[in-house]
Amino acid sequence: MVVGFFPLLARSRLPAVLAPRFVIGLALTILGLGFAIWARVHLGRFWSGMVTLKENHELIRSGPYAFVRHPIYTGLITAAAGTALARETFAALLALGLIGVACWLKIRAEEKLLTNHFGDQYREYRRQVPALIPFVR
Repeated sequence: MVVGFFPLLARSRLPAVLAPRFVIGLALTILGLGFAIWARVHLGRFWSGMVTLKENHELIRSGPYAFVRHPIYTGLITAAAGTALARETFAALLALGLIGVACWLKIRAEEKLLTNHFGDQYREYRRQVPALIPFVR
């Protein structure tokens, strides 16, 4: 009889919005987007959608850039992974793959440009700070 008062207790599965994979996926999506936004704001005037240097460009190593060299991409990939986990669709997995490839291509171009411009200063940064995953080299 108690089950009659609480229909959720009689279900064999949790509603999709309460399923652990959905909650974890949503949390990853929010954390990833938050990290990407923090990185974008922290980069300030040095940010560009194109791989380029700004006038008087400086190497930013503080804020999220102290944890990873490419925190905007870390955040976007994390958000896409969270979405794929929460949604469990082929489209979400495809989007994660496409975002991963796009970020990898931009990282290669950015690393080359920054190494050419900053030389040993950027090489040292590369030795000290991982590209995408904090604390993993």
